[in-house]
Amino acid sequence: MFEKKPTTIEQQIALLKHRGLQIESDEEAEHYLSHISYYRLGEYWHAMQSDKENHVFKPESKFSDVIALYCFDRELRLLLFDTIEKLEISLRTKLIYHLSHEFDPWWFQNFELFSDSLQLVKTLSGLEEEISRSKDGIIKNHFAKHKDDKRFPPAWKTLEQTSFGTLSKLYGNLRNNVKSKDVIAEEYGAVNHTFLPSWLQSIAQIRNYCAHHSRLWNRNLPGTVKLLPRPPYQWISEVPKQHEFQKLYVHMCLMKYLLNIVAPGNHFTLKLSKLFEKYPSVDPFAVGMKENWMEEPLWNM
Repeated sequence: MFEKKPTTIEQQIALLKHRGLQIESDEEAEHYLSHISYYRLGEYWHAMQSDKENHVFKPESKFSDVIALYCFDRELRLLLFDTIEKLEISLRTKLIYHLSHEFDPWWFQNFELFSDSLQLVKTLSGLEEEISRSKDGIIKNHFAKHKDDKRFPPAWKTLEQTSFGTLSKLYGNLRNNVKSKDVIAEEYGAVNHTFLPSWLQSIAQIRNYCAHHSRLWNRNLPGTVKLLPRPPYQWISEVPKQHEFQKLYVHMCLMKYLLNIVAPGNHFTLKLSKLFEKYPSVDPFAVGMKENWMEEPLWNM
């Protein structure tokens, strides 16, 4: 039976000091703990503990380093969220354009085009919920003008209301003989439909971490991605090993690969390198960074 009782901020500070965490200023620590929960910050100081069962900190562990890690992670999420926004808008555009021309504006509710009917039912159920609670004037006007049409609004209206996760599921669930599935993959430098679905699923997952303010630093990411043996565009020279797929670096490489197509001349490399410079106490290897990552052809663009 769980019997722990809540502790005051003063008690939290005393406990951290007792466990060996150096706190330079009680006033500063009290400020941060009053705005960022003890439990949330614990995700960042966990790696600083030599005895994780008894929560004993390693020598020279500092509260200021905990805050630096937290701020780094927050800024990293903002950078990735901004990057993913560009990819999301691009994917939405391509799905709407190519499939509406290949079939019709209601292709996304045509069960003949999808491999997994049950998954499509779930997707359409989510779409219906998003549409029903939408305050968008375009959606409201559509239903007002077309009261007798019981279908969803056409793709260019409906899919503007959807999440990146829904878009990635729609793409991945398309039958492999749907021409647009290969066309979109080719336009993204993924050659064909074999590889792109896992990339999109990975990016959608990371987007969710960003949207819910979850830690990315030192996190092992579930799942894996299929990498092209010979990408048509600039890529990294050192092929990642299987266990490295758990770290963020490989997934950021995929984002950069797609971003170079969607937004040529982007500043992702510069912004990421400046972030590491801003927080020198942060271990870049905790997110899987390679020592000379900036020299890779992919990151030089």
